[in-house]
Amino acid sequence: MEPNDPRLTLGRFLRDVAARHPERTAVVSEDRSLSYRELEAEARLLARALVGKGVVKGARVALLMANRPEWLVASYAVGMLGAVLVPVNTFAAADELDFILRHGDASLLLAQSELLSHHYLEALEERHPQLREGAAGRLQIPALPQLRAVVGLDVTRARGGIEPWSALLACAEGVDEALLDALIDEVEPSDDALIIYTSGSTAQPKGVVHSQRTPVLQAWRFRDFLDFGPEDRVYTCYPFFWTAGIAMSIGATLAAGGCLLVQQHFEPGAALEMIEAQRATSVHAWPHQQKALGEHESAAVRDLSSVRKVDLSSPLATLAGVEEDVYGVGASYGLSETFTITSAVPATAPWEERRDNNGRPWPGMQIRIVDPESGAVRAPGEAGEIAVKGASLMRGYQKVLPEHVFDADGYFRTQDGGSLDAEGLLHWTGRLSNLIKTGGANVSPVEIQNTVDGHPDIKVGLAVGVGHPTLGEIVVLCAVPMEGADPDEAGVRAWLRKRLAVYKVPRRVLFFAADELDYTANQKIRAEPLREAALKRLAAESAVVEGYRYGA
Repeated sequence: MEPNDPRLTLGRFLRDVAARHPERTAVVSEDRSLSYRELEAEARLLARALVGKGVVKGARVALLMANRPEWLVASYAVGMLGAVLVPVNTFAAADELDFILRHGDASLLLAQSELLSHHYLEALEERHPQLREGAAGRLQIPALPQLRAVVGLDVTRARGGIEPWSALLACAEGVDEALLDALIDEVEPSDDALIIYTSGSTAQPKGVVHSQRTPVLQAWRFRDFLDFGPEDRVYTCYPFFWTAGIAMSIGATLAAGGCLLVQQHFEPGAALEMIEAQRATSVHAWPHQQKALGEHESAAVRDLSSVRKVDLSSPLATLAGVEEDVYGVGASYGLSETFTITSAVPATAPWEERRDNNGRPWPGMQIRIVDPESGAVRAPGEAGEIAVKGASLMRGYQKVLPEHVFDADGYFRTQDGGSLDAEGLLHWTGRLSNLIKTGGANVSPVEIQNTVDGHPDIKVGLAVGVGHPTLGEIVVLCAVPMEGADPDEAGVRAWLRKRLAVYKVPRRVLFFAADELDYTANQKIRAEPLREAALKRLAAESAVVEGYRYGA
């Protein structure tokens, strides 16, 4: 689909795919399934309810739900109206959740009450007593000044300012289908649609603002890139609150007329059971999750022969009996700011074409290599910083002026290193910044450092990334204890677990004396020498950390 196609809105996309595949199954979860016709009908009902609730074009609607059919229903309902969806990380700690709601200017929160050990609504009530004391739809919370209503998916009766889902759906009464169609028709591809919060080089997550065009354009492109068709059944662990889950899993599957297989949280035994029972043809899982699937005690007796669209390097390939390298997604490059992939070689291309490169820019995308300091454009073959612009590039960061985000030519400087060869193929070499990428998620060392500053027994702490064979990197905290204090690793990790999202909690905590660290002229700790010191320390403990990729 061309980048200037007027159908590139979320409402028109769902209408298109439902018309093409009305009776096919769109999504299957542990307890329910929806056909394309049913998915559209539920999204339209919720959209009408949101209109009755007072949601207008441009309003910010936060969505705090796990991977479940209701996430799809809610996201498309919001998109139909031209409102802006603010997906919330289900792993977010309390402070991060508050930050996203406040910074994202959310006026409405749609949330499930709990997931695993997280009790979202109960925790919100504890932090903000006004929620308990307030009346439905008339919240006044100074810490969350834009928030006017909270609706609980699994709440059966009103409690203070938290409304039950049934009360929201009742707002659809009296809202005509013709009005909804008119609202859908008023949404343009250029309108804002999503604010994706992702960790950046700053302590707080950044809000990446994308237009309606972006997720829909990427859905069609991922369908082609992944070679998906109506027969495909895609099991995904990718969380829907990040762009990979939205574009690569939801978007590509629905664009193809396939079936999306979801579970609210990842447990390898249950995942294998669904993959086998539902005859999944493709599995979207991070490397450490694939490893867990391959090592599970039941893996050897599962019939996974239906899984064909899988990288040969994945443990799932062995379980599925895949013996030839005829499919792979590694020859690609992208980031949240470009709604995932911006350059790639098709997944079905011969191995020789997918080897040792990250593909060519997708249509409508432009990539150039620039000097990290001056911004001067580098010649083919010369290394520098990757800069991108084009159809799937974000509109900007929430509450950040454009001139602080894009250069004079409209390019976004990625802080990633790489080069373009004479054939126009991109070669990514790594990050120029010190962000840590673990299990597919970005982690800001600054956020961890700021959190550690509050620990009573730690004088200073700096997080570094250490190479790991399945997670990409692990977070390692290098800390200097206070004079006279004797903190232990388990205690520090337990303290951090109460204050950070689980994937941000360091896998290891290493203690150093102050004179073991290397400092800049203004007494800031140098990150790279510290990382090397951490590698040496971990190498000395190789029996404990067997499998880490030292020197990566």
